Amino acid sequence: MYTSSDFLFVPLGGSGEIGMNANLYHYEGSWLMVDLGISFPDDSMPGIDVVLPDLSFIEARREQLAGLVLTHGHEDHLGAIPYMWSKLGCPVYGSAFTLALLRRKLAENNNPHDIPLIELSPGMIEDIGAFSVEMVGMAHSIPDPTSLAIRCGAGTVLHTGDWKFDESPGLGTDTDSNRLAEIGDEGVLAMVGDSTNAMVEGRTASEAEAEAGLRKVIAEAKGRVAISCFSSNVARIQSIIRAAQANDRSVAVVGRAIRRAISAAQEVGYLRDLPDFVAEDDIELLPRENIVILCTGTQGEPRAAMAKIAAGTHESVTLDPGDTVVFSSRQIPGNEPAIARVQDGLIRRKIILITDADAPVHVSGHPSRDEMVEMYGLVRPRIAIPVHGTARHLVAHAELAEHCQVHQTLLPDNGTMIRLARAGKTGEDAEIIDTVKTGALTHEKGKIVEIQSEMMRARRRMLWNGVVTGTLVLNREGGLCAVPAVSQTGISNEADAADYIASASLAIEDALAGMGRSARRNDGQVEEIAGRALRRVARSMFGLRPITHIHIMRLDAEDLQGVA
Repeated sequence: MYTSSDFLFVPLGGSGEIGMNANLYHYEGSWLMVDLGISFPDDSMPGIDVVLPDLSFIEARREQLAGLVLTHGHEDHLGAIPYMWSKLGCPVYGSAFTLALLRRKLAENNNPHDIPLIELSPGMIEDIGAFSVEMVGMAHSIPDPTSLAIRCGAGTVLHTGDWKFDESPGLGTDTDSNRLAEIGDEGVLAMVGDSTNAMVEGRTASEAEAEAGLRKVIAEAKGRVAISCFSSNVARIQSIIRAAQANDRSVAVVGRAIRRAISAAQEVGYLRDLPDFVAEDDIELLPRENIVILCTGTQGEPRAAMAKIAAGTHESVTLDPGDTVVFSSRQIPGNEPAIARVQDGLIRRKIILITDADAPVHVSGHPSRDEMVEMYGLVRPRIAIPVHGTARHLVAHAELAEHCQVHQTLLPDNGTMIRLARAGKTGEDAEIIDTVKTGALTHEKGKIVEIQSEMMRARRRMLWNGVVTGTLVLNREGGLCAVPAVSQTGISNEADAADYIASASLAIEDALAGMGRSARRNDGQVEEIAGRALRRVARSMFGLRPITHIHIMRLDAEDLQGVA
């Protein structure tokens, strides 16, 4: 497997997917975790609100886990901490804004643990276990993002986190190119890097362009304007407020997540000069052409403000035909159907919809290909390991790295154990030496459960295939004392239900008739045969494989004479 002197990289989430980032580094018997995020369910995960990484590999080694370092405060990088930290029990390191957001998340989740939170600023270096970790300031769509220069006796890794180059980021500063170049001069063994925009040519636009686009859209709008953006994108929140002020409009904030982000930003020194917001209950008092409503719900979340506004069910906000809604965000892969439902609801009500396909109202927080080339020129790693992307993103990133003359590229999947180097061994190529257990979990009623557990699979089967129940009254010898009673939920409409019930009842009788006497005296064998008959009829009539339940009642001979 691996030895104590191996310098390892092991992604538990975020490789081959966008979201749920969780990464491990190992050296000299010490483990370091970078980020611990969530993902969101798609339509294949009904009844699930949040997706969490399986940490069983590092849970078994928690005594060797020296710390968890956060690159920034997005949900896909820290959102799992309230649910999963108790399995780790280690200190958590992050920038001021990142920890301010985390404290609010922990409070909202009523987290009972006293988690040691250690603030690190860009430029600071902290010894964590066998590692020395330097925070390097970056630009991204959130305040205080950092990359990590992770040093140990076997070499240095630059873990980029999410980043871009932006000379006008709105808040904070541009990516620290000078420091990245200095780290590159020192020698970098590997760069573990963001692949989100690896297929996008050119350079990512500046936040200043988004603000200009928002100003123009608001200036041209008639009536009310509602704008949805990522709650953690504090620079975008500032851009929206400035665009509203430039058009003599007041701003109302609707959505707890945005208010939480504004509070965290103000705590650490951002957004200090905001105007007074219009109270949610006072929105209806202002002329429609004098207000901008800033709200949550960029990804079509059914409980978020924008979904309720689109459906006309929000308690405080109404939109009329001719009003304008702006989605100042990108679509996270997998959320397209939910976003489309919300946007279709707006269009049906004759509300003007504007997305980044219609006007420059959003810019990405991730680097496009030209910026990635510039980053490789600064850092000059020996090894490139693309992460934070689906398979096609990772392949595109790897091809770009090869074009940049990187000596070696490795494409990880979640659970891939990559040996970057061994102490005292220089010039060796990195290699994949093992795989570890990974998977997807969810949180339900205070417990962590596997999404592929029998309970969750049964739920999905019930949703897509329905449930059938058969009740059999038998004597002690296995003879039927009454016609089998069958009921169903969710496998057919009312008109076809009677035909199914009749056919299923006869199928059970035929199945029992084909059993030997000793088998009919065994409840387990009767349940199996009867359940198989119910599923066979459902499959032949409707193409479904329902969950089946068989209830058996046994009567004594003196109670009722059975029918053999």
